[in-house]
Amino acid sequence: MQIELLETFLDLAQTRSFNRTAERLGLTQSTVSSRVAALEVALGSKLFNRSRAGTELTSEGVKFEPHARSLLHEWNEASRRLKSLANGSQTVKMGIQNDLAGQQIGEWVAGFRRALPDMSFYIEPDYSAQMCADLLTGTHDFAVMFTAKPHPDIHFTSVGDVGYKMVSSYTNLAADLVRDNYVFAHFSPAFEQMHRQIFPHLSQAPLSVGQSATVAALLRAMGGAGYVLERTAKNMIEPGHFLAVDDAPLLRQPVYAATHLRHRISPMHRHLLRVVQRHLGERSG
Repeated sequence: MQIELLETFLDLAQTRSFNRTAERLGLTQSTVSSRVAALEVALGSKLFNRSRAGTELTSEGVKFEPHARSLLHEWNEASRRLKSLANGSQTVKMGIQNDLAGQQIGEWVAGFRRALPDMSFYIEPDYSAQMCADLLTGTHDFAVMFTAKPHPDIHFTSVGDVGYKMVSSYTNLAADLVRDNYVFAHFSPAFEQMHRQIFPHLSQAPLSVGQSATVAALLRAMGGAGYVLERTAKNMIEPGHFLAVDDAPLLRQPVYAATHLRHRISPMHRHLLRVVQRHLGERSG
């Protein structure tokens, strides 16, 4: 079976749109249709129903979806392992939440290399949704993220949390904050929920971004207020350019390590997990 048939099936199962899948995969709609048709012939089952309301999986398609994910994962895993052997070393491919990569990556990689000296590492800063997708396809072996998206094929472990502190260029009191120059940070759904409960009016700010470094850059350029990582807040406050908003609570963002379910008890996963837990535990304390 051609692997691109599985990739097309899984993408279409997610988008429920032949047009959208064609755009995402850089194909024509006719190519998407022909791939789906070829897969249906190979399996002897109809996988999708198309109507004016859209595209939906048939009952056979629903049953096939987890098998397709598993087949694609195994293919990517086997392909990558063979390439690693050909290059003389095994490569661990990892995803790390953008905000964590900016401040933790040096310490973590040093720990990873001490724990696994014979391994090579490929590390890609990203967001939780994409990292979960990469774990499912075998593109990544291990990931550290803010949002644990429940999935039967992904194993999540809570490894600690990181703190975000509010800073301001003009006041140290939350009551004096102005919505129009506030930068609302959507670091994760959990963070957004905490923020909206405490500061519902500020959550409607006209400017919203998803990275601490971006929040800090905007505040330095334009002034205003917003939440940034604790270490970033310290670096902004110490020179005297910003104030800590004293009555704004420190918001703690949970952090999760994730791997494909098949790898949850592997020695490699355990080594990586211990490194992350140790460093996050030190920072949380």
